[in-house]
Amino acid sequence: MTYFEEYELGSTRQSHGRTVTEADIVLHAGQTGDFYPHHMDAEFAKTLPGGQRMAHGTLILSMSVGMLAGEVNDQAMSYGYDRVRFIRPVHIGDTITSRSEIVALRDHAKRPESLGLAEEKVEVLNQRGEVVIAFVHLYLVNRRPRSLS
Repeated sequence: MTYFEEYELGSTRQSHGRTVTEADIVLHAGQTGDFYPHHMDAEFAKTLPGGQRMAHGTLILSMSVGMLAGEVNDQAMSYGYDRVRFIRPVHIGDTITSRSEIVALRDHAKRPESLGLAEEKVEVLNQRGEVVIAFVHLYLVNRRPRSLS
């Protein structure tokens, strides 16, 4: 269990790599209904600057969050994502990794006695070390109960 008081500014995490497959893209298209030709039509994708199908940005975002999800922290939950940017395309066969850093810690505006917010800057990189997605993951985190202090 990690309470808000235990988070440290500047602490970092790094994921293992994961190679994006055609199956990942097809499954994501089916789950979201996003069958745009950029993702699904190999012939159409040949006309794009990258010359091949690209993964959905939301797929890579989801994969990156999962890649950083190690042990379950039952004192925190995802509160959302800010400043999401899809910087470069990810193609079938690319291998991505995620790295993160706690960049801000602040009190919850309405419940500062019991909750804090942690901001984790996340960058997703391809196998060439290029950032493909960047965002801030917000966590709503319980403060340590006074009886446990």
